[in-house]
Parts: sequence; C-alpha cells; structure tokens
Amino acid sequence: MATVSPPAAVPAGERGATSIADRVVAKIAAQAAREALRRESPRARTDAHATVTVHRREERQSFGEARVRIAVELGYPSDIGAQSRVVRRHVTERVQELANMAVPEVAVEVERLHSPQLDRTDRGRVR
Repeated sequence: MATVSPPAAVPAGERGATSIADRVVAKIAAQAAREALRRESPRARTDAHATVTVHRREERQSFGEARVRIAVELGYPSDIGAQSRVVRRHVTERVQELANMAVPEVAVEVERLHSPQLDRTDRGRVR
C-alpha cells in the first residue's frame, strides 16, 4: 500500500491572491443604501447609486480600504440627517462584512427629494 504525503505549504509570495473589483464594492454599497432606506420607510420611493475609491494594502489581511460616495433619493418631508446616518452606518457594516474592507469614509449626497404632493397626477393646488 502506497503512503500519500500531504502537499508542502506554498509560500505566501507564490500563492494566488483574491481581489474584489471596485465596481463590486460599489454595487454592495448601493444595495446596502437601498436596504437601509427601505428599512427606514418601506413605502417610500428610494434609489441609490455609489462610486467607490479603493486603496489596496498588500501587507494586511483585509482587502484594503474603500472610500464610498453614495447618492440617494429621499422622500420629503423627512429627517434627512437621520436617514443619511442610517445609510452611512449600514453601508459601512455591509462593505466590511461582504468585502472585508475597512470603510473610513462614507459621503452621502442627496441627489433628489420626492414629495407626495408633487407626485400627484392631477397637479392641483399644493398647500
């Protein structure tokens, strides 16, 4: 009977590396922002998209740092500051969980406000 020996460990410099594309991190951030906004106001019309700048670090265990700029559409009237904080917190958590990246900065930009009075089709007088 032949004896099988375990494979020798491959040195770290010779192993392959996993990297996460910037566009994937941007999609994670945008989805996280939509999740946060839906949780805050489930019936409100919300949308979000993100741009991400990723700084890679070779010597660390994580995949680097992601600085996120996210643009959102919110309902109006609402507490814009509170919604921005919720988005910022949730985006940070989800990018850290799913991409294993540190998120030192999340900039939230309110791109558009939606008012139920202005969304009506009859366009009557607004008070």
